[in-house]
Amino acid sequence: QVQLVESGGGLVQPGGSLRLSCAASGFTSDEYAIVWFRQAPGKEREGVSCITNSDGNTYYTESVKGRFTISRDVAKNMVYLQMNSLKPEDTAVYYCGGGHQYGPTWYYPWLYDHWGQGTQVTVSA
Repeated sequence: QVQLVESGGGLVQPGGSLRLSCAASGFTSDEYAIVWFRQAPGKEREGVSCITNSDGNTYYTESVKGRFTISRDVAKNMVYLQMNSLKPEDTAVYYCGGGHQYGPTWYYPWLYDHWGQGTQVTVSA
């Protein structure tokens, strides 16, 4: 079965950087996407970024463009989210998710069947 395991969260000062990792396994097709969502207390789960496995296309929510970079290591079945210039409003639990490739409509959380356990990112002075 599909397994997704996140790591790399923590506490960082505003303007700092963190890299989240997602170890993905169990997909039976190459046509899948790995996504990063986040959820802050009292808020809905929000799509942050997406990368498609078959061709490496990437997508970002507007608020992280230019600051976050999603990438993959196909040989290691790993997906990374490099987060730079972090802001207090980036504070949330970050989840790695997986499912079919939906292209530009990737940002709906109900599209994905598989989720990791989440990792806390706190941006605070």
